[in-house]
Amino acid sequence: MIKRRKTRQIKVADLRIGGGAPVSIQSMTKVDTSNVNVTISQIKELEDVGCEIVRVAVKTSEDADAIRKKEEVAQVAKAAKKAKIPIRIGANSGSVLRGTGEDMVEALVNLAMKHTKLFEDMGFHDIIISLKASDVVSTVEAYRRIAGICDYPLHLGVTAAGLHDSGIVKSAIGIGALLLDGIGDTIRVSLTSPDPVDEVIAGKRILGALGIRKFGPEIIACPTCGRCQVDLVKIVKELEKKLYPIPYTLYPKRPVTIAVMGCEVNGPGEAMDADIGIAFGKDSGMLFKKGKILKKVSASTAVKELLKCL
Repeated sequence: MIKRRKTRQIKVADLRIGGGAPVSIQSMTKVDTSNVNVTISQIKELEDVGCEIVRVAVKTSEDADAIRKKEEVAQVAKAAKKAKIPIRIGANSGSVLRGTGEDMVEALVNLAMKHTKLFEDMGFHDIIISLKASDVVSTVEAYRRIAGICDYPLHLGVTAAGLHDSGIVKSAIGIGALLLDGIGDTIRVSLTSPDPVDEVIAGKRILGALGIRKFGPEIIACPTCGRCQVDLVKIVKELEKKLYPIPYTLYPKRPVTIAVMGCEVNGPGEAMDADIGIAFGKDSGMLFKKGKILKKVSASTAVKELLKCL
């Protein structure tokens, strides 16, 4: 069990963050916010795949200039407190002033705490803190440092992580390392991708791999080797394609593990450890449920037979 860092708890509408609440998943719309219908449509798509917080962009310099003075920030804090709306204080490597003699980690932590104190002095404490650098090591170290000096919930992410594959690798290492330390209350996987749904799916997989949350069945599949006598990659892809369109709210509440194994050497033992599994031989495999053999199935009907067992 991961021992999570103790934090105060805040609420975003009905969603609780920190204070022992489940780690939540965020994303951000990737369309022009002024196009309301398109923005709302993307928000609904994100909601359907399990995104719990969706942020939208404030684009123009006029918007930013409107709250650059302390008095105007105080007005925002007062209004947010009255409406019970939390504020995220974010520092990233792009917003840090250079030439101060601080390293990136110190600069991120000091900048975040400086702005946090500004709100604290105004009596505002419904705060989430975010610290993001584009490299994994600085990001992890910054979060570890700030976790030791405040009790605010932390939003995790590696900023500008890059395209799908490299971005997921960076995010999984950075976010995963911190979550294993018990640090982190809400996450976003930032990907250079036109579809924010990719970010949500990646976030769910990170949380699922750590056993922190479960979002439907988990697929365990062997890497394949010379012993495999079926097109295992095709079978696993078909299984994923069938599972992911199902709204996550319709999955069984208990965790379900599905094993798809490519040979008769190690496969049966590993498949038996799963709730449902298939261990293949030549062109067919044995279907297991809770460690018991149900029947022999062909490779062509394997996915259909697995789904029947859910």
